[in-house]
Amino acid sequence: MEGERAKISSNTKKVDPENGEVINWEDFQQELARLWSLSSALTEAKEKKQSLHQKLDPLIQVEAESLNRSNELEEMREKLELRKKMLENLSTCHKKAAENVKKKEEQLNGDVNSLLFRGTALSAVRNRLQESNEFLSGGKGYIRLKKVEKKLRMRQQHMVSQVALLYPVKISAGATQDQELDSFPNSSKLGLSAGTKPVNPGSLAILGLQLTMVPFKTMSLFSDKKEAQKTSSALGYVGHAVQLIASYLKVPLRYPVRFGGSRSYIIDYAPSAEPTSSTSSGLQSNTSPSTNIKQVEFPLFLDGNDTTRTAYAVFLLNKDLEELLNYIGVNSLGPSHVLANLKELVRTIQSADYIDT
Repeated sequence: MEGERAKISSNTKKVDPENGEVINWEDFQQELARLWSLSSALTEAKEKKQSLHQKLDPLIQVEAESLNRSNELEEMREKLELRKKMLENLSTCHKKAAENVKKKEEQLNGDVNSLLFRGTALSAVRNRLQESNEFLSGGKGYIRLKKVEKKLRMRQQHMVSQVALLYPVKISAGATQDQELDSFPNSSKLGLSAGTKPVNPGSLAILGLQLTMVPFKTMSLFSDKKEAQKTSSALGYVGHAVQLIASYLKVPLRYPVRFGGSRSYIIDYAPSAEPTSSTSSGLQSNTSPSTNIKQVEFPLFLDGNDTTRTAYAVFLLNKDLEELLNYIGVNSLGPSHVLANLKELVRTIQSADYIDT
């Protein structure tokens, strides 16, 4: 034993102090017992650890699964909220679409009703057109058309007779040498013909007013304006009569009359040339002037010293009478005979030949 202890002591003395601790032999047993107890405690701790690990592992798995399910549930909640919002948006869109559909249905119903009404009206018009075609087809239709035209002419004749009663043109006794407005100054410039005056047993008058003429150049020297006023009134009566007869015959006058009693006017739509572009740069423009229609009014009364405009107004009034006479197939008596042309117009329409024309 002593030899073994000596060997152990010799061996212990050979231990490197840097790598281990030198233990005396007397303390070896205690140290060995301590190490044995520590080893037993370590083994017991490992066993407890293993036991705890076995117990906690299912719990950890359950907790992990619960956490996963909680995450999935949260994701599902988020998806549910998104779908709720989408559903609300879809519901709003559906309401708007339903309102639009309702409005469209109401509009469509209105259009359908309007279409039905128009279709009914169109059907009625077609039926009338077919009846009119049947009415006018063949020889019977021509006879009916002639009857309608005859009735129309009779109606026109009646209306013109009313105008003749309103503005009668008669031959008055005591003829003067200034019978008509035929002694205008500068007549050649106005385009008036210098034809001779027809021979009449007396002077014509409208409502008892003659178109007696002292030459226009002396009108401004009247001390008494009664003759000028009578002439203006007579021209106004003629203009109104021409206007009424043209409306009854459905003839658009080339020179319309603006009736105003003894202050009437006649309108001439004269073309006026105006340049389309200016030459402000000093260079001549290559563009041609544009022609516009300008409305000019001429007085059917003596307007101060300007007698030329009045003469031209009377000339245009006689042109309207020529237009009406040509419409019913009668030649004018001349550009100077205003009352004679009016009397001839009324006489022709009131004749029996006018209805049979």
